[in-house]
Amino acid sequence: MSSMLTSAIRNLPASSAWAARVFARSLSCSSQLQAAAVQPKSKKTLAKSGVKNIVVVEGVRIPFLQSGTSYADLMPHDLARAALQGLLSPTSVPRDVVDYIVYGTVIQEVKTSNVAREAALGAGFSDKTPAHTVTMACISSNQAMTTGVGMIAAGQCDVVVAGGVELMSDVPIRHSRKMRKTMLTLNRAKTLGQKLSLISKIRPDYFAPELPAVAEFSTSETMGHSADRLAAAFAVSRVEQDEYALRSHTLAKKAQDGGLLLDVVPFKVPGKDTVTKDNGIRPSSMEQMGKLKPAFVKPYGTVTAANSSFLTDGASAILLMSEEKALAMGYKPKAYLRDFVYVSQDPKDQLLLGPTYATPKVLEKAGLTMADIDVFEFHEAFAGQILANLKAMDSDWFGQNYMGRKSKVGAPPLEKFNTWGGSLSLGHPFGATGCRLVITAAHRLKKEGGQYGLVAACAAGGQ
Repeated sequence: MSSMLTSAIRNLPASSAWAARVFARSLSCSSQLQAAAVQPKSKKTLAKSGVKNIVVVEGVRIPFLQSGTSYADLMPHDLARAALQGLLSPTSVPRDVVDYIVYGTVIQEVKTSNVAREAALGAGFSDKTPAHTVTMACISSNQAMTTGVGMIAAGQCDVVVAGGVELMSDVPIRHSRKMRKTMLTLNRAKTLGQKLSLISKIRPDYFAPELPAVAEFSTSETMGHSADRLAAAFAVSRVEQDEYALRSHTLAKKAQDGGLLLDVVPFKVPGKDTVTKDNGIRPSSMEQMGKLKPAFVKPYGTVTAANSSFLTDGASAILLMSEEKALAMGYKPKAYLRDFVYVSQDPKDQLLLGPTYATPKVLEKAGLTMADIDVFEFHEAFAGQILANLKAMDSDWFGQNYMGRKSKVGAPPLEKFNTWGGSLSLGHPFGATGCRLVITAAHRLKKEGGQYGLVAACAAGGQ
């Protein structure tokens, strides 16, 4: 999970311009909202003594597309390269100024296992610029960003590009383990007799392919199953989930039509037209959504294709600098990155409850409360997962019995929550979503006003 805190520059002293962000691992974003009254902003800089101020200069993404559409013939590094090139255009940052590149991804293409390096070379960065790839389920690009933050804070770098990429249109499909073992042994056979002997042992079931599954290794369950269980545990109805999904698509459509999705950069797909916008935003109706059958727990589940994020292709990139370096180069930062927290829960019953656990930790570290937050950006893997977290945050019983708190965390108010749509509508390329959340929070603070924003994204497994 990953959660962030953001603050707008115009409401801060000049010395601490833009934003504070806090990352927390699971899908976390909340702290005591019990103090319901709106409190005056303290205008804290949230700066730490002896630690460099780290800023977001710019963030972009190529349009997020449903898998199997315009990006289907490409490879992951093609998408990541396009995002990197899209970042260079508005910033005009010289490639040789970038000290390091970190990318996140989930389902790796075996030919480009270090996709960060291949994308960087393709985008024209020097072959002397180091790059590496991280993976942490849906918060992979959050991990890429916090890795960059750590490198800058440690004085190892002044300029880091972080990002993420996912191409669900072409995931690796392997031979069965029996066939792989036979083929590897066959490759080492020296005589014709040895080769024929190995071939004679091949059976029809050896040819059955191993399809990739977005499932937890420890539980063998997909996140959809976990979302269904979570929705049932917190009594989140099918109607509530469909209503929330419709809200996400409606708000995303409004933001797209209103030109608010400023992080989207066009991408000329080789041999095809230029893609300029996300293609998964499709407001429907409660009647149409109600006709869909359960997608995971059949026949009684409540998670459907309509209230889940769809398989998505896309890539993102974000430019991080020390404040000193950014100002010296003439950039006006969009946000300050101040702190981050990663949390972990039981991968079966509480797989997607990270936000509830991580938010209090990240806000308490920053000395803030939920009432201080003006903009919330949560990753929407499933409507049921989002709503279950909101109910858990707003439950005294859950806070006392599961979190060891005296009272509830408190839920974010919906009027501040994902008001430009979310992953349900914009799409969710696993490795790329975190950067979208961060830059959206910064843009919303600038557009809507306010001082602090909190970003949260969830992951799976023991991460």
